[in-house]
Amino acid sequence: MILKPLTGRAVSRACGRFMDSKPSKLLIKPFVKKNGIDLNDYYSDDFQCFNDCFTRKIHEELRPVDRDNNALIAPCDGLLSAYKIETDMVMPAKQSWYTVKSLLGGSSDAVKFEDGICLVFRLCTDDYHRYIYFDSGIKSDNVFIPGRLHTVRPVALKSVPVFTENCREYTIMETKNFGTVAQIEVGAMLVGKIKNNDRQSGTFMRGQKKGMFMYGGSTIILLFEKDKVHLPKAVMQATWREKEIPVQMGQKIGETVQNV
Repeated sequence: MILKPLTGRAVSRACGRFMDSKPSKLLIKPFVKKNGIDLNDYYSDDFQCFNDCFTRKIHEELRPVDRDNNALIAPCDGLLSAYKIETDMVMPAKQSWYTVKSLLGGSSDAVKFEDGICLVFRLCTDDYHRYIYFDSGIKSDNVFIPGRLHTVRPVALKSVPVFTENCREYTIMETKNFGTVAQIEVGAMLVGKIKNNDRQSGTFMRGQKKGMFMYGGSTIILLFEKDKVHLPKAVMQATWREKEIPVQMGQKIGETVQNV
């Protein structure tokens, strides 16, 4: 009840406008200190507003991209969970269930991912908030689904179908090595904008910059077809113990099935 007034997009937009303003610079030093951020790791510390700091660009050598075609890489920094898609349903351990069709706003593309794998990358406020394409291929136009902006913390997921209520943007990708994949960027409480670089259909390359989130926590979801990706057993086991695995953008987290 306390958080509900903050879930509306109007509140998020107002917060976003402030975070884009010069007075928001006053929040930068406390934010950097609290989260132990070393600004030497980034290209600039001449930030004109808080969002300049929040979306800071890291030196490439600190986020190397695994170029092995068989490697499944993380598209972003964050905390990873992995789930089997049973028919159309994703069943988080002891959390609210949701369907692929609801994630995709009712799209008929949902049937492509029946019995596949759903990967959830939860970005915390202090994470690096830019993200990349995890493989090369061809993409459709992005689809934006308006909604509310609940927090994406696990405590919220237990009582609210956050990923199907929050505003989000998705694209269907025909990838070189992993078949048809849906990537969904999910906004969260006080995140005013999901900023993708290319919203129209076209080609993309592994490691290419896809976009970034403005202020707040956020989530990226990847949906894979059946028998297209292999994950280490430790990843699935950690998820069922309700443990999230820290990963970094470009890091190998799995591989193609044909390489197993």
